[in-house]
Amino acid sequence: MLAWALTFLIVALISAALGFTGIAGASAGIAQILFFIFIVLFAVTMIARAVRKTPSV
Repeated sequence: MLAWALTFLIVALISAALGFTGIAGASAGIAQILFFIFIVLFAVTMIARAVRKTPSV
């Protein structure tokens, strides 16, 4: 999921540099949403792992 967020961020940066502001805004919004979903899932996974006390790989 983080890779998709970075991909949309790169698309947003390239399209902003070329002047496509609509595409840049949409791509940046999608990248931001994906990044926050990644952070939430990462936090839930770390909490679940801490509660279960499984050894890290």
